[in-house]
Amino acid sequence: MWHIVKTELWKLKRYSIIWTGIVLMLLSVLLTLFTSLANDGSVWDFRYFIEQVIKNNMTIIFPMCITLIAGYIINREQKDDTLKSILAVPISFKKLLMGKIIVVGLLSLVFGIACWIFMIISNLIVEFPGFTVSLLIQSFIQITFFNLLLYLAVLPIIIGTSHLQNGFLAGTIGAFVYGYIGMFAAGHKILLNLYPISACLGIIKYRAYDPDVTYNTPLCYLTMVLMIVISAALIWTTSNGIELKKSVKKKTKSVKKKGW
Repeated sequence: MWHIVKTELWKLKRYSIIWTGIVLMLLSVLLTLFTSLANDGSVWDFRYFIEQVIKNNMTIIFPMCITLIAGYIINREQKDDTLKSILAVPISFKKLLMGKIIVVGLLSLVFGIACWIFMIISNLIVEFPGFTVSLLIQSFIQITFFNLLLYLAVLPIIIGTSHLQNGFLAGTIGAFVYGYIGMFAAGHKILLNLYPISACLGIIKYRAYDPDVTYNTPLCYLTMVLMIVISAALIWTTSNGIELKKSVKKKTKSVKKKGW
């Protein structure tokens, strides 16, 4: 498995779509800064800035972003018609898929770090009050770990569309809707802990200082474990991803000529 992961990491140099993820992380921060200009009575400080970046990542940007990138990386072998050669090594499609899933999980952490860096740079420019070292460390842990949790939440969608050629496009749309619904689930006391996207908030203790925000943390962890179990089951039941078509020569029947 280590050799598969190492090979997939080496392949990332060829994929320009990785920069799309970096740009989308920047877009998440810029979108948050844009909303700070709205005169809605909100008092913006560094803590509130962190929370809004996390919320925008959850509802708009990251589920769609990581599903698009993961689907592209998985689908690339079929697009380049290299999957047949890889499976002949022999490496099963399940192991190949597992290696790609691990690599994308590492990418989700990288995107989280990039988002955190963009957020710090933006805060240095706009100078929101309340900037402390403790919040700096807390935001790094929350944003980075939160991206990984969101990736686990959308992993069943990624795996479910991995065997379809260009199926990641449908998966990306589904992940966007999936993430956007999380905004409404976060406002419901029961769905907050059961809906995978919003359950991620409970694990990172999003706005835990607010007495009105209550989480059932064990239930949030149980929800994420269920997502991992579903993903593992989908990987286990995944076929070779493509059907190797054998060329069958049709027997040509000799046509008898009429007459003499």
